[in-house]
Amino acid sequence: MSEAEGQFYSVQVGDSTFTVLKRYQQLRAIGSGAQGIVCSALDEVLGIPVAVKKLCRPFQNQTHAKRAYRELVLLKCVNHKNIIRLINVFTPQKSLEEFQDLYLVMELMDASLCQVIHMDLDHERMSYLLYQILCGIRHLHSAGIIHRDLKPSNIVVKSDCTLKILDFGLARTACTNFMMTPYVVTRYYRAPEVILGMKYKENEHDKLKTGQARDLLSKMLVIDPECRISVEEALNHPYIHVWYDPAEADAPPPQISDKQLEEREHTIEQWKELIYEEVIDWEERNKNGLMKEDCSGTELHHLHWLSAVLCHTAGGGEVSKHS
Repeated sequence: MSEAEGQFYSVQVGDSTFTVLKRYQQLRAIGSGAQGIVCSALDEVLGIPVAVKKLCRPFQNQTHAKRAYRELVLLKCVNHKNIIRLINVFTPQKSLEEFQDLYLVMELMDASLCQVIHMDLDHERMSYLLYQILCGIRHLHSAGIIHRDLKPSNIVVKSDCTLKILDFGLARTACTNFMMTPYVVTRYYRAPEVILGMKYKENEHDKLKTGQARDLLSKMLVIDPECRISVEEALNHPYIHVWYDPAEADAPPPQISDKQLEEREHTIEQWKELIYEEVIDWEERNKNGLMKEDCSGTELHHLHWLSAVLCHTAGGGEVSKHS
């Protein structure tokens, strides 16, 4: 890689060894899952806290390798206020032959929706969170991206009430008509058509994942995907339409660099080469690892409520979920 060997150092985090750029200090484990292990860190170059994700055994088999490639490609192309932002990508290995570890650096959030939903939320906050989920889903769907694993642990929130969707290892690009795999999505968050192994129609699956108010909930949980409320209709529902901002809800769709992503079938070594090329491409286009420009448009109201509640419920400790 273009980074000199002396710019890396190793630190033990739980049972895993992180070998990261020296700009990332104060690593602390904050989450883990099937796709990777995540630490919080201080980026001394940008002067901000970040989340550093080490992908788990990305080249163990073809499935792991394809998921790693998919997550990297999709994160590189998506730029929306309600989708987690990729800040940097790197590997400590210096050549394709040595390439084994892949690290993704993203924004550090304060809590997952798993924690937030147990807080005392009023309708203003619930509707704002729901609005942001729908904006993120709509942005993904506009590019034919289907998340496939949208659940509270894959949705994170900052103390100003900004919400973001993360974890794209299981996502699909809907450029082909395929059967949805029923065991990909966490059981309690599967749509009926997924459980029944029915053909996946456009982007119906993700729409089932959200809903707070009774009327909107009843429309979003309709069994028949043909009759289920669309994302666009939900965004215009009175419960959340007060937040509507075209710059967020109608943001231009991301341009996917690999249009045949889902049709690709490669050996592990071929996937490794593709991922390595993506890392090199990132380095060339982001020499300083600088954050992509925020395309959020007009800022909405900041609701500084989460940090106070977190301090009360978690003893003041920082909580995050990025795995």
